[in-house]
This record gives sequence, C-alpha cells and structure tokens, in this order.
Amino acid sequence: MKHKFNYKWYLKDGYPAPGIKKNGLKVFSCFSCGGGSTMGYKLAGYDVIGFNEIDPKMAECYIENHNPKHRYIEPIQDFKNRDDLPEELFNLDILDGSPPCSSFSMAGNREKDWGKKKKFREGQQEQVLDTLFFDFLDVAKKLKPKVVLCENVKGLLLGNASEYFGAVMERFNQIGYNVGYRLLDASKMGVPQKRERVFIYAIRNDLLSNIETCDLFGFEPKLNLDFHEPKIKFGKVRIDDYENKELSDRDYNIWIKRKLGDNDFCDIFKREFNKESNWNTKLIYDYKICNTITSTEGSKLILFSDPRYISDHEFHLIGSYPIDYNHLKNKPRYLIGMSVPPVMTAQIANRIYEQWFTKFKKEN
Repeated sequence: MKHKFNYKWYLKDGYPAPGIKKNGLKVFSCFSCGGGSTMGYKLAGYDVIGFNEIDPKMAECYIENHNPKHRYIEPIQDFKNRDDLPEELFNLDILDGSPPCSSFSMAGNREKDWGKKKKFREGQQEQVLDTLFFDFLDVAKKLKPKVVLCENVKGLLLGNASEYFGAVMERFNQIGYNVGYRLLDASKMGVPQKRERVFIYAIRNDLLSNIETCDLFGFEPKLNLDFHEPKIKFGKVRIDDYENKELSDRDYNIWIKRKLGDNDFCDIFKREFNKESNWNTKLIYDYKICNTITSTEGSKLILFSDPRYISDHEFHLIGSYPIDYNHLKNKPRYLIGMSVPPVMTAQIANRIYEQWFTKFKKEN
C-alpha cells in the first residue's frame, strides 16, 4: 500500500506533495517552532501566510526555510493584544497552534510545574506554559478563523490534567466554536515513529450546518481521522555509513551487556546493577517502529544491532522532516523533537479539506 504523503522528501521539490493540488486556503501558525505543522499544511495544498514564535532562534530557522509573509517574533500575549494586524489575518481558513506542552507531558514534572514560569532554552523569554492554550484561544476569538486546529501531548488527557483539558474545550464553546478531539498515533499515518498526540479540531458555529455532526460523546463536528497506512519499521529508514555516530566509551560498555528484548538502558541497569537508571536511552530494533523523538537533553536513541546513535539524517526521516531542511545552528534532534511531524499534519489537513472545506465551497 502506497503512503499518501512520503516521509522522505525535499524542500527543493516544492509544494504541495505529489498527487495533491493547491486549494487556495490560508493558514496562520502560532507556536510555530521550526515549522513542522507549516510544512504539513503546505504538503496538503494550503498556503501558510504567517507565524508567531517567541524563540528568536526558532523564528530565524522558520524564516530561513519558509520565508513567510507575516512575521511576529514575540510572546503570544503581545501578539494577541496587537491592534495593527493586517486584514488578511481576519480572513483565515485555519488558525494553527501547538502550545508548549512540557508541563503536561508524562515524561515531565506535570503538576509540580503548573503555574510556574519556565523557558525551554537560553535566549527564550520565561512564560507560564499552562496558560498559553488560553492565550491561543484569545487569538482565535479575535481573528475568528473558520477552523482551529491544535496539537498537544497525550498527557493532556490523563490525571489531573483532564480538568484543564475540559476547561480548554469549554473555552472553545464560549468563543463560538464547536469542538472535537482525537488521540492519534503518527505511526499509523505514514510517519516512521511512535508518536501519540492529541489533536483538537474546531469549526466556527455559523459554518456547522455545512458539515455532518456526531453526538456519541456530545454534539461535535464529524471528522474521520482513522488512518490505516502501513507502519514503517526502523530497518526501512536506517542509513548505514552516512555519518559517524559511534557510541561514547561509557555507552558502549553498557550497550555490550544488552540482551534481546531490552527496550532501554534501564533494562540493562536493572539486570546488571540492580538499579533503575538511564531509562531515557532507548534501544532501537530494525524490526520495530522507532521510539518517539524527544527534544529532552540527554535522551538517546541507540541501535540494538550496531554500536551507534541514530544519525541526523535518520532523524529527518523518522520525523518526516525534509532532507534538505536548513537547521542553521539548531541541533536537528532538538528541533525535530519539538515539532509536529509534517506528514502527521498533512494527513489531518487533507481530511479537513476533503470533509469540511469542499462542503463550504458547495454551499457558497
């Protein structure tokens, strides 16, 4: 079975993806990072006309690779309060956003970080991460796009965070949108990586009559997001002899103690040293789908079959990032780990076009 969007692609080949036509629809991206979602929309035939990003290093990288028309390098709190936004931003088809999510990640501190100011990296301003979703919705209220699409971590649905998630959903209703959500796995969507993410999709209330709705879990817009594309195992992605990524002496001395079935270095430490440690160093098998790429400092992906780390080129493929993406001075692992896989967004954006926007056009 052929994948709708190829995880191996190049910016130089242009947009949209083969077999997809330009649809003339306009998108604005918030929390854009390096442009993972932006590339997904472009692959699916949309025009991304601008972005908002707080981190100047990420913004520089975004501009280098996407050359957007409208550029706002500032906190979203400043962006939402602007009174000089161009008319074009008030006629958006989709407002896109992935509010920083580390305070809800199951791999993070969760409740301990809620309400605290935090920054991701040197040079970035501090902000309270768990209020950013509501700042984003203030932007939606102001710009009134036809559709809002946002992405976040699975942990947003779990434990005490579920109350926060409920408040987010209620806020959508308050600002005039009918909203639904799905937990999706990138590995079922043509991305060579296990990556579960919550996608929230909302349609402006005055457009709801154009599309089907469902009431199984409450009245919400209907959107088929079932993907059954063939899973891509790491063995199909690996590229030997591309660049030298040999293990450090310390990691090699742990790696040689591995046994078939070990998932990470923690399994080795428990067996060999009777202690739990190094759980964030994952062992990657050729016959399995690659683990989630994270931006966490110190986390590692090591081949089970060979004493080497996954290469930057392989990270591009695993994250469905274009091979010729210019990272400038940013580490590819960090930027790709922070981003929505472009193919993941492309799949969803394509479904939104087919199931929603084509019906808007028929009505108009």
